[in-house]
Amino acid sequence: MFQGIHTVGYAFFGPDDRLDREAMRRQSRACVAGGSHGLVMLGLATEVAKLAPEERRAAVEWAAEDAAGLPLGVTVFGRTPAEQQDAVRHAEGAGAAWVILQPPPRPGMPEDELMAFLGPTIDAARIPVGLQNAPEFMGLGLSPANMAELARRHPNLRALKAEGPATLVQQVVERTEGHLAVLNGRGGMELPDNLRAGCAGMIPAPDCFDVQVRIFEAMRRGDEAEAERLYAGILPAIVFVMQGIDHLICYGKRLTAARLGLGAVYDRAPGLLPTSFGLATVERFARGLGPLPG
Repeated sequence: MFQGIHTVGYAFFGPDDRLDREAMRRQSRACVAGGSHGLVMLGLATEVAKLAPEERRAAVEWAAEDAAGLPLGVTVFGRTPAEQQDAVRHAEGAGAAWVILQPPPRPGMPEDELMAFLGPTIDAARIPVGLQNAPEFMGLGLSPANMAELARRHPNLRALKAEGPATLVQQVVERTEGHLAVLNGRGGMELPDNLRAGCAGMIPAPDCFDVQVRIFEAMRRGDEAEAERLYAGILPAIVFVMQGIDHLICYGKRLTAARLGLGAVYDRAPGLLPTSFGLATVERFARGLGPLPG
């Protein structure tokens, strides 16, 4: 279930600042048509912290409707274990294949406290659980040693969504000794090396996922030269959008929208607003990448 490229959707808004159902549908259907191995909803790219609880539930239900049989992963945001467990139950009811727990929004939380916070929700879930470990983006996370210890204590912890360099991810793969399926994010940066490091796959936003699927398949069949050729072609776009989460939401979303032919993109505050230079850069990358499937 965890193998491959699992695309995490953006939250598209209309001019009324409400979630745009049609744009979200087109995004998910493009991911299905483009060969994504799974869908993920409510990650950092989905601006989960800006969404009201009812919006999170709607986004999950829409993704489940549009997944066309692909495994759906749901990122779980919550300030308390009770909030997280409520979100897990909703994801289970919507048909999610797995959930990805985010640490609570408490930067600097000690690792032992974070492990104690996560444990009850892992044990309560009826579907496999992953953990998003993104200390650079979220201000807290677990070391490779504590990640391995958490997996030992709670067998239903089955996967890790990392957000770090391939060198660090390789240490996590080694320390967890195959108990966790490790997937990296960061827009698919270092994709071939992440696979060489032992990652089961990646969880990028849809900006250039279609090419990333082809890279994964090339690596799986042993054609590393083709994988590296394809990766070199998309790396400038990845570097452009992955200058931070706000930058990804501003420009990565617009790159995806341009490739989907969606037209105007509306931002939910607070967030980074685009510049004319940034928009011209998005347009250039969109022309080079071409339309998304579907």
